[in-house]
Amino acid sequence: MPVAHFHLVDGAYTAEQHRELLTAASRCYSEVLDSPMDRVRAFIVRYRPDDVAVAGTTVTDGAPAAPYFTAIVLAGRPASQRQELAARFTDLIVDILGAQRALVRGQIIEVDPANWAIAGTAAATTRAGEITARAQAVP
Repeated sequence: MPVAHFHLVDGAYTAEQHRELLTAASRCYSEVLDSPMDRVRAFIVRYRPDDVAVAGTTVTDGAPAAPYFTAIVLAGRPASQRQELAARFTDLIVDILGAQRALVRGQIIEVDPANWAIAGTAAATTRAGEITARAQAVP
């Protein structure tokens, strides 16, 4: 279920930085949420410099490329996990992209498992089946 979007100004970062951010963010997500890596999705959403404004000035006109992220998690995750995820994503953006920490923004979005689909089935249903299977596997 974990999905991250990194909203970046096109051309402000290299392809290698993009790859490194996506790879590191995926590992981070998996670690913080104790989620299998195969469930993690990470995306870069690119914006033209004239489509981004920081403090009322577009990047084309000299504003800094201030990254923004969204991280989607199923509702019910502890606040400590959500806060750690936000802090670590911020660290990744600063360390990998060289962004000024004060310019980085982000949010953690909680989604009710009834409103999230996995292979066309509500996550609430999928999770219930997984919990039952784990309980039956315990000797």
